[in-house]
Amino acid sequence: MSIKTYSQAIKDVIAEEMRKDDAVFIMGEDIAEAGGIFTCTKGLLKEFGSERVRNTPISEAGFVGAGVGAASCGLRPIVELMYMDFAYLAMDQILNQAAKIRYMFGGNVKIPMVIRGQQGIGRGNAGQHSQSVESLFMHIPGVKVVMPSSPSEAAGLLRTAIRDDNPVMFFEHKALYATKGEVPDDPEYSIPFGKANIIREGKDATVICSHLYVQKALNEAEKLAKKNIDIEIIDPRTLIPFDKTTIIKSVKKTGRAIIVHEAHKIAGWGAEIAATIMEEAFEYLDAPVLRLGAKHCTLPFNLGLENAVVPQQEDISKAVKKTLYIS
Repeated sequence: MSIKTYSQAIKDVIAEEMRKDDAVFIMGEDIAEAGGIFTCTKGLLKEFGSERVRNTPISEAGFVGAGVGAASCGLRPIVELMYMDFAYLAMDQILNQAAKIRYMFGGNVKIPMVIRGQQGIGRGNAGQHSQSVESLFMHIPGVKVVMPSSPSEAAGLLRTAIRDDNPVMFFEHKALYATKGEVPDDPEYSIPFGKANIIREGKDATVICSHLYVQKALNEAEKLAKKNIDIEIIDPRTLIPFDKTTIIKSVKKTGRAIIVHEAHKIAGWGAEIAATIMEEAFEYLDAPVLRLGAKHCTLPFNLGLENAVVPQQEDISKAVKKTLYIS
């Protein structure tokens, strides 16, 4: 095991996979000499050269489309978006091309492509650079949706994504890049898609969360434990494919579910999980399923207002207590 930051874990896996497979290359805005705005590609240009570490013009539709073309011809592109908000500029290439080509060609063409980048709050980057947009990509068949919440998960899930023969949307979080954790040194270390992580076992309520809210939920779990409230915390890790079995099993045990995410609450991925719980575990519920998500407004520039829009750590405990009918 090695202690690495979230960003270092990402960079190391990219480098390792590029050494193993000449078909793997990376491209995006300012990723070469600059190493990307969060240094996730720093040093790769020196090792692999400009053919495999390629700066692109400021045209997401253009270079995402180039990635789709490269993938369809047998390469394995990693396309970095400076902000995942900018995926909106390439929606046709992602959702009408990358997601559908393998199906429309009867499986004769594969699209082994990773689109990765960061999103979320924490830096006051305002409305066009602070969004959490993962829910939009769950709706279109053919795209996998991944959200690592720790350095080890960033490493294991990214390796799986690079080796997958389908397009993968890999959502990192800007506020996690400096966080540290143990990462296996095994160059084959990977985490399978569609397998949720039970972060903490408990019996009184199930909290389903991702990204920043995993640590926030753990912090609140310690406080709740002092009041004899024992919560189970589950990180889905991948939203597509989704580990329904682990979630339903947990809810059947605890009888309560709280879903927490930074994405907007309206039509966020919490709504999909809540619906699944209601369809498959309704008779086990002792309280309504609760969702915590961002308010339905644009993300503010001001950090205080930004925090007012998204769920705060203490909101998790409040929601747990609400499902337990205690104040």
